[in-house]
Amino acid sequence: MKVAFLDRDGVINKDTGYTYKIDDFEFVDGCIEALRIFHEKNYKIILVTNQSGIGRGFYSEGEYKKLTDWYCDQLLDQDITITDVFHCPHSPESLCDCRKPNPGLLLQAAEKYPIDLSKSFIVGDKFSDLQAGKAAGLSRLIFINKDDSKKSSHDFIAAGLLEPIEQFSSLYEFSKTL
Repeated sequence: MKVAFLDRDGVINKDTGYTYKIDDFEFVDGCIEALRIFHEKNYKIILVTNQSGIGRGFYSEGEYKKLTDWYCDQLLDQDITITDVFHCPHSPESLCDCRKPNPGLLLQAAEKYPIDLSKSFIVGDKFSDLQAGKAAGLSRLIFINKDDSKKSSHDFIAAGLLEPIEQFSSLYEFSKTL
């Protein structure tokens, strides 16, 4: 099975910083249309998200789960199925294997589902998302460049990302290339 691995904050929803309340969650413009295109192209959708707000005590696992269930239901109402959501609740200081840039969340998904990593891609808005995808052996690394300034090859090389990175202004702009 081929998978569209997507970061959450900044890709699916507007990143307001430690988003855990339904009232603060707002889908990025074009996100729902992009997810429909992924379905049409036979990609399963799996979210992989760092949620250090849990480890830092800003919100609980229960509050995180409530929001996750809510937005997955909102998408289901639009005939969009999220296959699964994997999250890292740890703070950056924990040095865990699941926190991106480590590939742990993607590898957990590959243990649970028959994913062909070589036919799957990751979309993220931080270098750590792409680094996790590279470490997991994904075929495409998609960078959402929200500020519309093109990052140079030097920026990616400095982050240890030597292969070509595809840059788009939004998930929707990328989805139109599939």
